[in-house]
Amino acid sequence: MKKPNILYIMSDDHASNSIGCYNSILSSVFKTPNLDRIAYEGCRMNNFYSTNAICTPARATIMTGQYGNINGVKTLSDEWNPCQPINLAQIITDAGYQTAMYGKWHLGAPPIGFQEYKYLSGKKDDGKPGQQGVYFNPTFRNENNEILEYEGYVTEIITDMTMDYIKNRDQDKPFFIMCNHKAPHDFWEFVDKYKDIFDDIDIPVPNSLFEDRAHRNEASRDYGSSVTPRSKVRSLYEDFCKPNYVTGPLVGTENMSFEEKGIAAYQKYLKDYLRTVASIDESVGKLYALLHDEGILNDTIIIYTSDQGMFLGEHDYQDKRWSYEESLGTPFLIRYNGEIAPKTVLNELMANIDVAPTLIDYAGAKLPEAMQGVSARNILKGGHDIIHEGIYFRYWMHLAHRHDNPAHYGVVTKDYKLIFYYGMPLESTGALKTITPGGFELYDLKKDPLELKNVYDDPAYKDMREEAKELLVSLKEKYGDTDTQYTDLQKLYTTLK
Repeated sequence: MKKPNILYIMSDDHASNSIGCYNSILSSVFKTPNLDRIAYEGCRMNNFYSTNAICTPARATIMTGQYGNINGVKTLSDEWNPCQPINLAQIITDAGYQTAMYGKWHLGAPPIGFQEYKYLSGKKDDGKPGQQGVYFNPTFRNENNEILEYEGYVTEIITDMTMDYIKNRDQDKPFFIMCNHKAPHDFWEFVDKYKDIFDDIDIPVPNSLFEDRAHRNEASRDYGSSVTPRSKVRSLYEDFCKPNYVTGPLVGTENMSFEEKGIAAYQKYLKDYLRTVASIDESVGKLYALLHDEGILNDTIIIYTSDQGMFLGEHDYQDKRWSYEESLGTPFLIRYNGEIAPKTVLNELMANIDVAPTLIDYAGAKLPEAMQGVSARNILKGGHDIIHEGIYFRYWMHLAHRHDNPAHYGVVTKDYKLIFYYGMPLESTGALKTITPGGFELYDLKKDPLELKNVYDDPAYKDMREEAKELLVSLKEKYGDTDTQYTDLQKLYTTLK
């Protein structure tokens, strides 16, 4: 049987709520027809999660099908070793594919395993693949360790690289390409042609922008960077008011009320962010057209996803790192003609540990036993097996980078989410040494999908609470992340039970 091509398109910090087919409040003012096409001609996953909602660890998990405690990448500062036996790119290359990666890599070591690559580096390149790159006139490094300077907009350049590879491919072999966009990572620089798309339009505001967090545990209640001026550590409002802000400062807000300042910051945030997403949608449309023109659209698996989600003002948060739905939840769209039925919508649980096993399955290669994820291929084509009872997640970077997120771990199912904030840096690179309060939060995702009511201490939820804690313990044991070496953490967990 002929092996399918695989085009894996991944953006950085792309919220599901900013993609039309996910039907958020933004869909009334912002359209993504090309991204939506993947869903309409294939499948939209509603419960796809990143197991650590931060860039580098999420990307290492995608490449290995393993948690950070196994692959060695728990934080942004950890360097992945691509020469280890578990490397998605090398496995698919060895399966007879021609392989390439273009764009953001952010894993601390070059993309070994791909036959060709060009990864984003800094404006003043120091050779480190962890660099974010820039939106305009970016610099790349290739497989020959050459520095390549380009003029133009980064999304368009990465798209052109991908298209050129497809045009010049060996037509006798299938291809696996990772098209890894920088956008819509902060700070959100957009091309001029999209600067006017929100003229005279007010972006709908989430109900939780001014959320009263009294229901939350003290372990999370007063932490995190905000959109409004609420945060004492970092707010987008304060960033936007700086006279040298990259897309122009927010002006005329000095005499506004707190709420008015929050709304003004939200409007600027969303308009800048969505303008960068507009270029991503355009990119997907170009790739679609090329696959059609080359006569290989129906021979190619198209996947669109992100490394994790992103807060767009929900709970008055910016950035990611938290494990609430908007951050931990991640878009995942896939089209595979003839195997995945059009307009499929799946609510089964899937996580980024499952990406590598699924792609290896499609490539016809043998799944390494050391992978902790499982292939989702069968459920994507209509099977009824359950691949996860719950998804275990963990954020290690305690209070790092002025985003002020306490370290935590937990479990999410289709019914509930349990989060344990342990508030300790442990041995995590980049974490602050300050210890913050510990505590649990529990959310009933059926009745409260927006997570606006912590029910951990509600007697009516005793059974759910105990079930969630039992599942959490079993998943920590399953994935080898038991924390037995951290006696203070173990004592805190026991004390707070």
